[in-house]
Amino acid sequence: MFEVLFLEAKLYCYFAVHLPAIRFISAKQSMPLLSGLQLKQLAFLLTKIIDMNKIEHLGIAVKNLEESNLLFEKLLGTPSYKQEFVESEGVKTSFFKNGPNKIELLEATNPDSPIAKFIEKKGEGIHHIAFEVDDIESEIKRLQQEGFIVLNDKPKKGADNKLVAFLHPKSTNGVLIELCQEIK
Repeated sequence: MFEVLFLEAKLYCYFAVHLPAIRFISAKQSMPLLSGLQLKQLAFLLTKIIDMNKIEHLGIAVKNLEESNLLFEKLLGTPSYKQEFVESEGVKTSFFKNGPNKIELLEATNPDSPIAKFIEKKGEGIHHIAFEVDDIESEIKRLQQEGFIVLNDKPKKGADNKLVAFLHPKSTNGVLIELCQEIK
């Protein structure tokens, strides 16, 4: 169900921005003017144009990873499946999975890290939303062409065997967006 809604949102966003003159809904019938087959073909083409497949995880900044692990173990009824240190970002991470959903807890390992600065400014809480992409480099280029502020032109190694890049919150309504691609 989530995939269908996400695809519908991708379709709506793409056509609202790029093809405002096209009307998909008949004014008289409130029915789509495209057949199911046409919509499937269009959806397939859009997955090639817009590379964000799904929400990969939510990142939550925490002050104390050990205490937060206990909290999320109780909340989700499952232990963390992976913990790792990401030296380039100055963080320790802990991942939880609940069905298809993933949560990444992030604790700063030094006072100059982005997570330490985030917590100092905003307190603990949701730090970022991560989207899975198939080709992170082409998605970075596409988003730059769309006018988004990309914080790193080249992807870097992140946690959980991913290449990552971030979009500045100033260009995404105050939300830090992470793009992530599985390292193969």
